[in-house]
Amino acid sequence: MRFRATIGLFALTLSAAAAQQMSNGQQEYLNSCAVCHGVDRKGDGPLADELRKRPADLTTLAKRNGGEFPYWRVYATIDGRGLVPSHGERDMPVWGNQFLPDDVKRYGPYGGEAVTTERIHNLTGYVQTLQR
Repeated sequence: MRFRATIGLFALTLSAAAAQQMSNGQQEYLNSCAVCHGVDRKGDGPLADELRKRPADLTTLAKRNGGEFPYWRVYATIDGRGLVPSHGERDMPVWGNQFLPDDVKRYGPYGGEAVTTERIHNLTGYVQTLQR
């Protein structure tokens, strides 16, 4: 019995350590993006085949942009609130609108907007780290 408790405690410690090492952007990615873009970030998530347009390979954004990561374009795409609807349909969720209501409930209107903005920056920064 003591051995099981020790193993259980060890497993919890490893899980906690792994969670602490995971960045906020990576956590947000796994919660919000991986279902379409995939765990490998190559556009091959479980829902990818169900979409009209295949999700982007997030590991090659800089390569496809002349070697420079398009930070603000990626940020705007994730946020989605500033995109003009008359420019065509959007294939991915407007994460700014998805995040904001819960963030406002939790932190108030100004704090909610600040937290939503930070979440999108965290995601964008994480995607930037994926470039090969």
